[in-house]
Amino acid sequence: MAETSNDPGTGVESAETEPRATGYSWYVLGVLVVVYILNFIDRQIVSILAVDIKADLGLTDADMGFLGGAAFAVFYALFGIPLGRLADNWNRVKLLSIGLALWSTMTALSGFARNQVTLTFARMGVGVGEATASPTAYSLISDYFPKRQKATALAIYSSGLYLGGGVSLFIGASIVEAWNRTWPNGGPMGLVGWHGAFLAVGIPGLLVALWVAALREPARGAMDGVASHSSPHPFREFFRDLSTIVPPFTLFGAAQRGTTALAVNIGFAAAIAAFAWWMIRLTGNFPQWSAVGLGYYAVFSWASTLRARDPATFRLIWGTPAFICTTLGYGLVSLAAYALAFWSPPYAELVLKLPKQELAFILGANGALAGFVGVILGGRIADALRARNPAGRILTIIFGVVAPIIPIWIGYTTESSFIFYAMNFLAGMFGAAALGAAAATTQELVLPRMRGTATAAFFLGTTLVGLSFGPYMVGQISDLAGTMVNGKPVGDLRTGILSLIGVAPIALALLIYAYRTVPQAEATIAERAASAAA
Repeated sequence: MAETSNDPGTGVESAETEPRATGYSWYVLGVLVVVYILNFIDRQIVSILAVDIKADLGLTDADMGFLGGAAFAVFYALFGIPLGRLADNWNRVKLLSIGLALWSTMTALSGFARNQVTLTFARMGVGVGEATASPTAYSLISDYFPKRQKATALAIYSSGLYLGGGVSLFIGASIVEAWNRTWPNGGPMGLVGWHGAFLAVGIPGLLVALWVAALREPARGAMDGVASHSSPHPFREFFRDLSTIVPPFTLFGAAQRGTTALAVNIGFAAAIAAFAWWMIRLTGNFPQWSAVGLGYYAVFSWASTLRARDPATFRLIWGTPAFICTTLGYGLVSLAAYALAFWSPPYAELVLKLPKQELAFILGANGALAGFVGVILGGRIADALRARNPAGRILTIIFGVVAPIIPIWIGYTTESSFIFYAMNFLAGMFGAAALGAAAATTQELVLPRMRGTATAAFFLGTTLVGLSFGPYMVGQISDLAGTMVNGKPVGDLRTGILSLIGVAPIALALLIYAYRTVPQAEATIAERAASAAA
């Protein structure tokens, strides 16, 4: 492989000496795209199956919101940090192959679920397995592609998100209808259509895991001309990271910092447990609030460890209101986005009485295109605004809060399928425009060495606020606003979805505060980091 060198006059790598992506590099990228497509198929397919699962298992809308949200999100978020570190220190191909095999197995096992408990544990397993995907893929791509092609390669990889999310609805609907048509009274072992859908998308992932295992592990840092060696004790580091965020390992981590740290950790755990118990009494939903309590306790434990190990990073993330308000403000944008993505198919099927395959195809294509266009245009506009105004990117996030309100209201009050599909597209596109602006803002509020940790904190916030609460909130309000029909509860999904508009004022207040404080926070990064480390 050619070595890199810099032109001393320009500081730019010579085109003749810069490493090049080979045909094998593009082959690996293709495999990773397939993995990411499977990742989102297995993650999103529960949405199109929601009506069937709810009827078969006797669940409420709140129960389905939990299965589509916190059951997956909490464990995906918690294991993301230690598994990301393991990807830095161990064989990435092996880790990705194991992770893919795990989430595919858990998806397939969902096809044998007979009650909410077994389906919940399967969704948790999917979350843990999928937490391996992007850390390993991003790292592999960085070592297979030179800097000048890295953005292109990452963009191609990211297309799997939209492709997987889009085709999951159509695949799920097609399998359910074909299965139920073939076995109207239940198939082998009494399995029905939604069981078959989970099996059909889970089992192929096991074969793809073998395909991934055959890939070559590239040398770390080779494309950057910098030798990088893995840790000689990768699993020691992994379990050390588990103690920072994954209960009950967090108690051991706190104990290592002293009795005071352990007492504070236990005290916070008790407070969270009391809050979760109160919410369980109020809503009757044990799984949701147990998972949320676990997630927020884990975040507190991680932040406490960060404060002890790296006071400067803690100060610039947790001690910076601009960072917190940006993350929480965008978290509420993602709350609405996740809720719409999960509930729009059941709404179209139950309220508008649209055919499952039709709505799956159109909503899937809608979501893929709206997300892609929104992210690209939003990022370009945010960068243009930032060039004129230090807080300009916040305006794009505010747009992502305000702009979807009218499309949501029109789309979920109309009886016209055409208007529903059109408004759903606009709401998705407008909401997606905020992602790049929010991510870029948080990256510029920390020092370069802290960006990986800042990314973890940002996605923890958006996952534990957005995905954990969005689908559940709609389901819970739907149940509260619903009625009893023939002795069975029937939710009011229209009211549940329209309630999402209520989070806009909270998000707007957070983002206005961020808009006012971001310039000062950016200007004092080095000073505040130095004072915290002193």
